[in-house]
Amino acid sequence: MVGTKDRSSILDHHGDAWNFEPSNIEDQIMDVANKHIVVIGAARSGIAAAILLKKKGADVFVSDYGIIKDDWKQNLVDAQIDFEENGHSDKAKQADFVVLSPGVPTESPIIQFYLNTGKKVYSEIEAASWFTDQRIIATTGSNGKTTVTNWLDHVWKTAKRDHSVSGNIGVAFSDVVDGSGGDFILEISSFQLDHIDTFKPTISLLLNITPDHLNRYGDSFEAYAASKFRITENQTEEDWFIFNYDDPIIKSHVESLQKKEDAPKLWAFSYNNEVPEGAFVRDEHIIFKFNNKEETLMPVYEVGLSGNHNLNNGLATALAARAAEIKNEAIRESLQSFMGVEHRLEKVRDVDGVKYINDSKATNVNAVWFALDSFQVPMTLILGGRDKGNDYSEIVDQIKEKVHTIIAIGESKDRVEDQLGEVVPNFVKAESMMKAVRAAQKVAKRGEVVLLSPACASFDMFDDYEHRGKVFKEEVYKL
Repeated sequence: MVGTKDRSSILDHHGDAWNFEPSNIEDQIMDVANKHIVVIGAARSGIAAAILLKKKGADVFVSDYGIIKDDWKQNLVDAQIDFEENGHSDKAKQADFVVLSPGVPTESPIIQFYLNTGKKVYSEIEAASWFTDQRIIATTGSNGKTTVTNWLDHVWKTAKRDHSVSGNIGVAFSDVVDGSGGDFILEISSFQLDHIDTFKPTISLLLNITPDHLNRYGDSFEAYAASKFRITENQTEEDWFIFNYDDPIIKSHVESLQKKEDAPKLWAFSYNNEVPEGAFVRDEHIIFKFNNKEETLMPVYEVGLSGNHNLNNGLATALAARAAEIKNEAIRESLQSFMGVEHRLEKVRDVDGVKYINDSKATNVNAVWFALDSFQVPMTLILGGRDKGNDYSEIVDQIKEKVHTIIAIGESKDRVEDQLGEVVPNFVKAESMMKAVRAAQKVAKRGEVVLLSPACASFDMFDDYEHRGKVFKEEVYKL
């Protein structure tokens, strides 16, 4: 385990150790002034980081291996930031250090160049965190982090707490860090954690760890899990780590954390088991347990979102709110009234008695398992996209029980067919979302469900999972 670092020590010139010892945020801002920083990757996070660093006085250059969107080019022009696209030239190799967009793999040649020459590579959330000392509530996990991040937003609104929401959720941390005096609620991916140095959440949440994005981690589940664990790397006894008590991988990490002298406060959540400290369910009621004292929060049936996985999400949310000293009344009200997020088990419409469900946010197999577990009727399942080394065996039993037709889309059509083609009575390949939805309409019967839950990334056919979900909904509304 890496020890706690001074979160304001950033780096030194030309790759040597930077010996900054600023005592306040103003000093931090001065320390990046006049440094030559290259931002690799000109998607949303990279553009936001470049503009933020430029604003703080850095000499910034942006480089992208592909084409930069016109709107983002204009943002760079307006900020007077030089950039290049369609490849990384020698200009991209002249930085004091690099800030990396999460979509750029660590294995890419330009990043390996910097790592091999001893220069530092930082994620966008790391760079943004240099410019605030406000409370950060950061959520990660293989599944549920978007739901929990939005649920936290709902609790903070209910409690009338000043805050902003950003991270892996559509708004970059760099976009909001300079304009808010409240709490920062962040959704954090493993890619964003890969290159942190001093990033230190006051409250961190780790919801679960299941195989995902293994193609970015050398097909190593251990490497992927280690990336998730980095969310606690710089936390101290002044902070909180909220974790899934029933996840054996996470529990092993907690055992190592407990050996640290300055470990964060460890609060667990579980709907299956009573926990030493945190939140659990007993006799169909949510119970808080702190310092060996118990409080009954509310009955389980009052939680607005259904399903045991959402009950766990609610418990995690409630604990984070409690750590932030939000009153139980506001926590109860939010758990009762929160209705979920777009593209996560979102009902689109009924057509001839068939429910069409948009679960485009399900980008791994475990998320599909939760989706299938939410329904007890015959189903047509639309799967596929850009495969991330998926093993579909964990959902075979659910598919055999509930799914009569699989419609495969995207680059992974053949892989899905190889693993699941013999599992269902009907297997169909579709070349577009329009054809997939029309094929589903032909086989689905009244009282059944058509579920888009792809288990894959979307980048083969769409801009992102949101784009995929919107196209699905558009096609459903054409029926």
